[in-house]
Amino acid sequence: MRKILVSTILALSCGAAAAQQEIQFWHAMGGALGAELDALVQRFNDSQKEFRVVGQHKGSYEDTMIGALAAQRTGSGPHLVQVYEVGTAHMIAAKSAIRPVAQLMAENHERLETGAFVPAVASYFSDNAGKLLALPFNVSTPILFYNKDAFRKAGLDPQKAPQTWYEMPKAMGELVNAGYECVYTTVWPSWVQIENMSNWHNQDFATRDNGLGGLDAKLVFNTHLMVRHVSMLASWERSGYFTYSGRRIEGERRFARGECAMVTAASSSYAELRREAKFDFGVAQLPHYDDIRGAPHHTMIGGAALWALAGKKSAEYRGVAKFLAWLARPEVQAEWHQRTGYVPVTRAAYELTAQKGFYRENPGHEIAIKQLLLNQPTRESRGIRLGDFQNIRLILEEELESVWSGKAPPKLALDRAAERGDLLLRKFEREHRGGTEPDVPKRVPRGPAPAQKAK
Repeated sequence: MRKILVSTILALSCGAAAAQQEIQFWHAMGGALGAELDALVQRFNDSQKEFRVVGQHKGSYEDTMIGALAAQRTGSGPHLVQVYEVGTAHMIAAKSAIRPVAQLMAENHERLETGAFVPAVASYFSDNAGKLLALPFNVSTPILFYNKDAFRKAGLDPQKAPQTWYEMPKAMGELVNAGYECVYTTVWPSWVQIENMSNWHNQDFATRDNGLGGLDAKLVFNTHLMVRHVSMLASWERSGYFTYSGRRIEGERRFARGECAMVTAASSSYAELRREAKFDFGVAQLPHYDDIRGAPHHTMIGGAALWALAGKKSAEYRGVAKFLAWLARPEVQAEWHQRTGYVPVTRAAYELTAQKGFYRENPGHEIAIKQLLLNQPTRESRGIRLGDFQNIRLILEEELESVWSGKAPPKLALDRAAERGDLLLRKFEREHRGGTEPDVPKRVPRGPAPAQKAK
């Protein structure tokens, strides 16, 4: 009887396990962030017995998106894929490959209101009617990190970082006098110094509402303000006030080692810097130009959203909808924000975090969300949605490097970047005019670079 009972229990357990519907989820998070995501997925799986989400790390953001779209065409793609913000236009253009999240949630009677999300976050991943195309997930925005110990050594107030770009030279001069060879650097130059600086001052990066209004957008970031900003950085580079550290996160690593006294970097770097830095550092708002009307406006996001792919069964989409609704819960979002450093993507998660006193103990974590909530998105600041955006960024960074090396004046470099980028936009427009869906994007050729870290 004991053997029969054990056999029956095992059979029932196997039957229950077999009945669980698997949801395949491809993502680009490795290391500590990947471990946090694995724990999040496991919590969902433990919370119910009907579905089991299986997360798989597929490499970089670029590799993950390309691999998912290619697999979807053969019917072997995942249910969910994490796609970085620069891939948004391509995901939208691949119409038959995706299931808009707002539609999927409504069909499965799961609530996911766009209005619950931080406006500057939701607008990046919404259609022109304001409906979510993907679930905002890991999101950050650029802020200023500064070495308080370095400020003390230079005779500066460690509780007061420069708030405007005009206040920066005084602090940088004192830091140079104190013996620092790298006083200010940056990460992701296109994202921080051009895209976000345009948004921060409520200026267009491209026409047609930064590409949200149509494929016929043209690049217009070569404005008087951007020329002035790049010229200022170039003059600082020559005088030793600004140090170019590379196209990705090299500047952040130099700051963590104590080599650079200030860095503009993704807000999601806060937790990792706190673990790695052997000195006291502070967090401040991204500097702005106070002689530009309406500035500061609000910064722009970086990071990724979760996209549902087409071609799956109704029962499977029910599991996708339940998982996304669970991820959007205030308590889940609040914990994800607090553990990773990504901003809370919903107002409720932000308010819950504040109520529990997290920002009193960790004030640096609130700077980023306050920047995003500073003003409502306008036509100029809802986001950037351009075809082949990754290559446009590479062009911008290449032209900026020609400025730092003294090979080109700022205006010429920005004009050339706009011209070269427009050629890519016109190619993308020709290929997809009339609703034609794009081919799976090609990987961007590049030389050796440090491992990509999610913004």
